[in-house]
Amino acid sequence: MDGEFDFIIVGAGSAGCALAYRLSEDPACRVLVVEAGGHDRRLFVHMPLGYGKLFHDPSVNWCYRTEPDPGLNGVADHWPRGKIVGGSSSINAMVWIRGHRADYEDWKAAGNPGWGWADVLPAFKALEDNEAGADEWRGTGGPLHVGAGNRDVHPLIHRALAACELAGLPFNPDFNGARMEGAGLYQMTIKGGRRMSAARAFLRPAQRRGNVALMTGAHATRVLFEGRRAVGVELVRGGRTMSLRARREVVLSAGAVGTPQLLMLSGIGDGNALRGMGLPVVTANPNVGRHLSDHQGINYTWRMKQRTYNDILRPWWGKAWVGAKWITTGRGPLGMSINHGGGFFRTDRGLSRPNMQLYMQAFSTLIPREGERPVLSPDPWPGMSLGLSNCRPTSRGDHAPLSRPLRAAAHRGECLWHRGGRAGDAGGGEDAAADRGAGALRGGRGRGAAAGRGGADRRGADRRPAGAVGDGLPPLLHGADGAGGGHERGGRAAAGSRGRRAAGRGRERVPDAARREHQRAEHHGRLAGGGDRGGGGPRYSLTRTL
Repeated sequence: MDGEFDFIIVGAGSAGCALAYRLSEDPACRVLVVEAGGHDRRLFVHMPLGYGKLFHDPSVNWCYRTEPDPGLNGVADHWPRGKIVGGSSSINAMVWIRGHRADYEDWKAAGNPGWGWADVLPAFKALEDNEAGADEWRGTGGPLHVGAGNRDVHPLIHRALAACELAGLPFNPDFNGARMEGAGLYQMTIKGGRRMSAARAFLRPAQRRGNVALMTGAHATRVLFEGRRAVGVELVRGGRTMSLRARREVVLSAGAVGTPQLLMLSGIGDGNALRGMGLPVVTANPNVGRHLSDHQGINYTWRMKQRTYNDILRPWWGKAWVGAKWITTGRGPLGMSINHGGGFFRTDRGLSRPNMQLYMQAFSTLIPREGERPVLSPDPWPGMSLGLSNCRPTSRGDHAPLSRPLRAAAHRGECLWHRGGRAGDAGGGEDAAADRGAGALRGGRGRGAAAGRGGADRRGADRRPAGAVGDGLPPLLHGADGAGGGHERGGRAAAGSRGRRAAGRGRERVPDAARREHQRAEHHGRLAGGGDRGGGGPRYSLTRTL
């Protein structure tokens, strides 16, 4: 497709692919999707467990790093983000979690119409093709296949789920169903043993309609304005700078890090900070680049008495065997995610909803190789890991504006740290919860001490002060906001409740993770939301109103 386009979408990630799909339903719309990365035609992208090989690969990954975080004793975290068609949905762990209904109700109550649970549930059901079938909560016939996650599950996962029941956490057959709390198997965006990325689910079908074009290797450097009206984008491709104009709208879906950076480079952000970097100010809005959020995680690992996936994934002959099985049948360890089971629980019964998430892995990776996420190089013993993360942190970070657009954005995570003090982000109950479930598991097949990151004995970690929880705590890599979305923070938001940006006179939108804190349909969840079709606004992400 050549010529002018009605819509230019910056970023071929989860939000961008879904937007292209919906907009392309109108044959009169011409859509261009601009992606800085390359194509997703890679073995380890389509192999579900192959995502470990992409975790530090700069050819498909932005490999962001935070500034040293005072809440983590000065640690600078690695933040992988997809630099590839499909965005982070092409390199993530594929767990499908929509989020708790009360989260959406909170957003609605904070002044965001269209974001209540009754508004988003029909959109979730419409986009799903759920292997478990349709019911009051799940949908079928949509473009995104959601696997039940119940094939080839290791026996230890079932034992861990039984241990959870003994500890008082009941079995939950569907975290996206009537209730979230409990323990069970995770649903996965995997179909036929291959990753069901946003590119596979949404962008490829949209391109087949003939009115969607994809431009890869094109790094957007700023939004073009006429006055305060967005009219196009400037980008660099193959060393050449070019400008593209949109007849109707520019949509920014470059992610929780990329979108705020692009807004600031375009003159939308804190006026004093932008002027200090020598950037022109189109609209002064201090919320842009603020309110960055992620949740931290901690793993406990045990040496088991029975064989785990370590035994088959570590030796060369085992890798050859599981590789041949995956290629011929799409089954086996390579055709699954790292997290087969898990759950959600409350550390305080007085809480209205779960505040912690549990992950179960029938292998362990305490001895990583430098620069590698060691999913395919597990420990030289039969290991099992139980991971925990906080679901609703209060800590917030921000982005540092950069005057050079081709540099990766710097950002401060400020994990476990809120307004000068600890805010209870760690949940206050990780060790107690781990002891309840792991004690039952250890009584069955496990032995030896549990270990956290770096191999520290967990029995010693149990006695450490609360401040020490932050020592080397890894992020869960679900960063959100940064574009100052919503109304709940006070002051003027960068993106309105329906996705239109309040910076200019219409024609520019921010639909992705950058505009909403904790949009929790965890990996494709940037798609949810209410909307009309007026002007082509997709129901999954945004509407026309400002």
